[in-house]
Amino acid sequence: MKSIQLDEFQQAAIAAVEANQSVLVSAPTGTGKTLIAEYLIEKNLTLDRGVIYTAPIKALSNQKFREFERLFPGKVGIITGDVSINPRAPLLIMTTEIFRNKVLEIESTLDKHNWIIFDEIHYLDNVERGTVWEESLIFLPQQMRFLGLSATIPNVDQFADWLREIHKHPITIIKETNRPVPLHFLFQCGNVIYQDLETLKKTVYSKRKKLYFDKGEILREDFYGEGRTIDLIEHLDRNDRLPCIYFSFSRKRCEFLAQEATAIGFLTEEERLKILELYDTFCLQYNLEGEERTQSVRPLVEKGVAYHHAGIHPMLKEILERLFTEKLIKIIFVTETFALGVNMPARTVVMDEVKKKYGRFFRALKVRDFFQMAGRSGRRGIDKEGFVYSRLNPRQVTLRELESIFFNSPEKIRSRFNASYATILNLYETYGDGLLDIYQRSFHYFQEKTFTGSRQLERMEARLKILKQLGYIHKNQLTEKGHFAKKMYGSELPMAELYGYGVLEDLSLRQLGILALAAVFEPRPGVKKPKPGDEVKTLEKITTQVIKGIHRFEKKMGITYVSKRFYYDLSASIMDWMEQKSFNKLMEELQIDEGEVIRYYRMSLQILREMLETPASNSFKAKIYRVIDLIDRGVIDAEEQLRKSVSISDS
Repeated sequence: MKSIQLDEFQQAAIAAVEANQSVLVSAPTGTGKTLIAEYLIEKNLTLDRGVIYTAPIKALSNQKFREFERLFPGKVGIITGDVSINPRAPLLIMTTEIFRNKVLEIESTLDKHNWIIFDEIHYLDNVERGTVWEESLIFLPQQMRFLGLSATIPNVDQFADWLREIHKHPITIIKETNRPVPLHFLFQCGNVIYQDLETLKKTVYSKRKKLYFDKGEILREDFYGEGRTIDLIEHLDRNDRLPCIYFSFSRKRCEFLAQEATAIGFLTEEERLKILELYDTFCLQYNLEGEERTQSVRPLVEKGVAYHHAGIHPMLKEILERLFTEKLIKIIFVTETFALGVNMPARTVVMDEVKKKYGRFFRALKVRDFFQMAGRSGRRGIDKEGFVYSRLNPRQVTLRELESIFFNSPEKIRSRFNASYATILNLYETYGDGLLDIYQRSFHYFQEKTFTGSRQLERMEARLKILKQLGYIHKNQLTEKGHFAKKMYGSELPMAELYGYGVLEDLSLRQLGILALAAVFEPRPGVKKPKPGDEVKTLEKITTQVIKGIHRFEKKMGITYVSKRFYYDLSASIMDWMEQKSFNKLMEELQIDEGEVIRYYRMSLQILREMLETPASNSFKAKIYRVIDLIDRGVIDAEEQLRKSVSISDS
């Protein structure tokens, strides 16, 4: 690693790594945590020791693969549900789910890896996927040490105490509260820019009718609502506060605001010509030049503007990311997932609103979520200071809600331990009925040790009883159906029941593709369901009966998170795709974004690949391979896209 001046917290973390101690780093976004990971990787590769790097989302895994391949050429591999490149490499990048699955295998392939890096380890608090992080930590191989990188965790000491209790090896905690680039928090309200929260409080939120603007910049004589976005963007441009990442929680609003921002000219003529040349070249290299969205985004790019969300083609997102890092896109409108993954800091961050939907409720942003996004402002080594603007409507956001974000500590991480059927089956092979004792090693048990803890144990017991009653376990051994289900994370019972009834083996190639897609698809609210054909109706009838049977057992046992239903909304599209229809033609007949279609098709491929690891017959597996070949082509082929991405990055 090049000789650079390290901060004290970085030095302390590296010293702990040198002492072969596991390390938890709790520090704000933008402080330089990644440098510690790079040091650890370089050190271990020099000593011919393996390292695993896990990330919470596939986009971040792909980005890290490209970055590390440049830093450590020929020594990097990646394994996700979509991609497997150089899987025996000393530096392996994985999604956390893939790592969890590997540590639960009886014959582990991780013996040569001495370290694992958990990026965004506070994701353990995620309601839907947090249990994967917890299970990964509980069953961490004995020879492994870990480096956990996180945004600020108030209860990091409790977290470390739990890990020390279950692993019996030294764990060093590194806490850093300062950012090398200080942040300034400003507010747009009623088309006035307020320089601090106190001024905002005294004017907008005071009971006095008179408004004070001596410390605010008046953008327009309109003192109600949150003000016009375009006025704020002009303010940023006028005050040299670009580039900017603008967060919104709606895809449609991101697109609308990006279109609105083109009214401002951000680029010089030289920059305009350069960005168009790069954009057209990249689109040609990625075979995107004929895509409808590619053409609609081009006029935005020409003005130095873009939007970025999960509905966009993954390769188009990558193009826009590269143009932003080239400092040619001056403002990019993004959804919140952008804060988790892509490493694209800016001078300024704007929050379109400070409330969002959490589950069924609309509430003020969590402190951790707000500062995860805010932390993208202020580029280390480039900016002396960063700026964070929050757009407010005082009729919609109370002072108490606002103060909860700025004055409360970040939320403590809580256990979301919720062992799945597949996890229980894998554990049963090793521990038998003693697997229930595993619960006492969980963070949930460590935190609770109360009635809520016993309820969690009861859920595990209920799932184990269901597995026995449905014939997955017999005479203390996994049955063939049990061995099938233990490989099917997320759809284990429905797929295993279909396998047990002999339905899967009798499906045609087309039906198998339809079924895999229906197992992963989730319809968006308000989108009309298409009428299914006879072939789909038959499959839907069978799977509905199977799901109802599973749900009866689950509800009887008091399980609230029941097995997922099958949704056949995209069945016609997958049939057309398997018959070699072009992706552009496919999208003309669909009501959802291309990025979603690609994601769901890739998730269906993951289901099919999991089936290849089961005890199914060779003839059935041959059928699966043929279905995979029919689906995994063109824009759906994630591995081909990633290889192309790496080659283009190197050129």
